[in-house]
Amino acid sequence: MATTTLQEHQTVARRTTLSRRSFLGSTVGTGLIAAVGGGPLLSHFAVASQPGRRAAGVGKWVASTCQGCTSWCPVQVRVVEGRAVSVRGNPNSKANHGCICPRPHLALQQLYDPDRIKTPMKRTNPKKGRGEDPGFVPISWDEAIGMLADKMMELRAKEETHKFAYFRGRYSYMRDIIYSAVPKIFGSPNGISHSAICAEAEKFGAYYTEGYWDYRDYDLENTRYVLCWGADPLASNRQVPHAISVWGKVRDQATIAVIDPRLSATAAKADEWLPVLPGEDGALAVAMAHVILVEGLWSREFVGDFTDGVNRFVAGQTVDEEAFQENMTHGLVKWWNLELKDKTPEWAEQQCAVPADQIRRVAIGFAKAAPRAISWLSPGASMQARGGYAAMATHALNGLVGSTDHLGGVVQKTKVPADTVPDFAEYQDEIAKKRSKEHKIDQRGTLGFPALKSGKSGGGVVTNNAADGILNEDPYDIQVAVANWANFAFSCSGADRWQRALSKIPFFVHITTHASETSQFADVVLPAAHQMFEKWSFLKNKQNLYGYSSLTERVVEPMWDVRQDETEIPWMLAEALAERGFDNLLRYFKEQFADPETGKAPTNSEEFALYAVKQFTRACWDASHPDYGKYGDKLNGWAEFVEKGVWNSHRFEPGKIRGHFKTVTGKFEFYSETLKQALSAHAEKHGVSVDEVLEATNYTARGELAYVPHAETALRWGDASEYPLIFFEHRSRLNREGRSANCTWYQAHKNADPGDENWDDVLKMNPVDAERLGLKDREMVRVSSPTGSITVRLKLWEGVRPGTVAKCYGQGHWAYGRVAALDFQKHLPRGGNNNELLPAEYERLSGSTARHGGVTRVKVERA
Repeated sequence: MATTTLQEHQTVARRTTLSRRSFLGSTVGTGLIAAVGGGPLLSHFAVASQPGRRAAGVGKWVASTCQGCTSWCPVQVRVVEGRAVSVRGNPNSKANHGCICPRPHLALQQLYDPDRIKTPMKRTNPKKGRGEDPGFVPISWDEAIGMLADKMMELRAKEETHKFAYFRGRYSYMRDIIYSAVPKIFGSPNGISHSAICAEAEKFGAYYTEGYWDYRDYDLENTRYVLCWGADPLASNRQVPHAISVWGKVRDQATIAVIDPRLSATAAKADEWLPVLPGEDGALAVAMAHVILVEGLWSREFVGDFTDGVNRFVAGQTVDEEAFQENMTHGLVKWWNLELKDKTPEWAEQQCAVPADQIRRVAIGFAKAAPRAISWLSPGASMQARGGYAAMATHALNGLVGSTDHLGGVVQKTKVPADTVPDFAEYQDEIAKKRSKEHKIDQRGTLGFPALKSGKSGGGVVTNNAADGILNEDPYDIQVAVANWANFAFSCSGADRWQRALSKIPFFVHITTHASETSQFADVVLPAAHQMFEKWSFLKNKQNLYGYSSLTERVVEPMWDVRQDETEIPWMLAEALAERGFDNLLRYFKEQFADPETGKAPTNSEEFALYAVKQFTRACWDASHPDYGKYGDKLNGWAEFVEKGVWNSHRFEPGKIRGHFKTVTGKFEFYSETLKQALSAHAEKHGVSVDEVLEATNYTARGELAYVPHAETALRWGDASEYPLIFFEHRSRLNREGRSANCTWYQAHKNADPGDENWDDVLKMNPVDAERLGLKDREMVRVSSPTGSITVRLKLWEGVRPGTVAKCYGQGHWAYGRVAALDFQKHLPRGGNNNELLPAEYERLSGSTARHGGVTRVKVERA
């Protein structure tokens, strides 16, 4: 097998030296054309590239991966004379058809954004707070890393290493180097992920019905019905390129129904739009289940039947459990008796504001199309204060009609082989072993925060609550913290709490590409390599029933003095700690990581970054790995992996998981013995009853109802008499994980999101409500909730249900750059940040932030 050196990798696309000034001068024309006219940007959306097709003009296509959302699509970047000039889908990928959505194109503007952090900086103003000028001055990498190492060694000297915290935002699968190995070898339990502000409640629904804690995949090419619960597959919620590519076929062969209080891009192309009252998705789901059973439309093959074949599911009537014989499910009759028998469409109409006849029509259509039917759960229907059971109810519909693990239905995923960090136990000294077992700062596993990931009390993360842990010094104070690719001072609800918490931390380091809101509270800011163009790593995911492992590569040489966040910076920190007498981390890196091709140990940060990604991905390209070729492609060595950029799995074959679900019973559970076991263990841990756990987590269910999918009345902040409108937010098809606002292309094409306006931030209100309140289109309004207020422009739009107001997330930055902010120097935002309205509320069983479901009411007044 041919070997490749670090120097050879650095010349995959030979660069030319180019100054920042000359580059910006050479690209300003095309940038303005794209920003104003839209052609150069929009013409590339979801267009497949033919394998082997040469780029127009000179240059070379180099593989990488987009991390604009959690699809992590394989892409290719066209490099001309050392510059990245365009992006397309990777034609070698079977998952996304060689297509991409708008997000990867915006990454080009991020890469060459003049507002990027160009060199390490340190704070000179000791006073911290919003509006305070940090007084940043440039410093060297040695000084910056040395400052962090000094503060960490102070904790070691006091044997208080647990008072160090690492906050992880978006990541690659190099993550566990900085997220796990660094804090654990140093001696801290505090690797805190962003996950709970993203979608953990969504995973809750699938786990406590079929034992699968992860995102699902969907067989869109063979489906006959798609029921979207807040999901907007054409714009957001993962798998967007695949959905865009096949949606015409889906529309031809299937019925599409969208449950969303907003007329989303997908709803605009749907057969049915059900503008549900935010937070009442659970009521709608159980009413649909009621209809399916009463009409006798459940799957006999998957679920089972009455022993005499006579349907005894009659509204209001209890059923004898012995009269029904189940096949691959557990607890259907219990579910009926405890919850479903009285949940008629007429009842649901009063709860969720969807007409009873539409509920009945959609439920029957969905069931008749089954098993080639999809009930597509999204964060919108689950990340609610009482959304755990709504997540179970919406996913349970897949079990009821037999569409789970079935052709044209909802499936799990095929295996993508990968290695992770080697065991580091022998590198932990006594301080590390003791202190890494301390309770975490986010308070997971406490009575009110079960965070029941995969059935374990405290198994999940409660990201947003870490701010309160820091403020209250509960269970202890945080002295030193590092955050990477995370902007919690902007992106977490109750954002002011994070601003106060970060101000409280004595020494805080932010690793970032841009000086975001969180950077304003940092003592040291470290410039990060852009993940898509300047970094070696890999991602793994699934779309279109294919799993894949996709490389990010150093496509171009960085223009500025940046480092790779998850690999280079940990190595540099390890070197600095070793110089100060703690060499455990550096020894671990040198002894446990090596180039799989040569066996050579790393001697510097760049070698470490490359060797680590090669080591983690060996199963995809190294024939000596035990998993090589077992699950998919047999790539002929590392060089071929670099050239193709992606490893594809075998296509997932539905049907193999049926009867082998990883639940307590091994079956699809309508009565969740798995949840019963988890709740009981959490209750026993705290010496209370399950009912007391439910009370502590803001749920109303008691007794046996706790173990079945059921409807819970939405929890909302604010009294209706003072705050008459329900506020809810949605995502933009242009948001690169919320990091697009400093791109002119984002601002110039914002109306790609239905109801939004270019270069503006609008609150969308139904004209019926505006007339009642005496408000007019296009005027500036003040939007106030019980926890905060923002000022934005009002947009009258019939695409939002009466009684609610909607606003897209992403605008309102006061410190992300000259485009994102209205006035960066004065900390004036362009529009408003939704998280200044949203309270710090949670779906506590999973640990998720409750940012959906109309968690707060608002009042809207003329500004």
